[in-house]
Amino acid sequence: MDNHRENQKKANNLPIAKNEDVEFAMDEADQADLDALARAEAADARQENS
Repeated sequence: MDNHRENQKKANNLPIAKNEDVEFAMDEADQADLDALARAEAADARQENS
């Protein structure tokens, strides 16, 4: 039972994930944005092919 309480305390300290809608403007994208876009597209393709 103590192990459960310890795990619960640890879980309560974890950050809460939030989804945010972000607008992507290709004309304002820098190299880091383009790299992230390429990674996201590759991840989407892998997910669709699994």
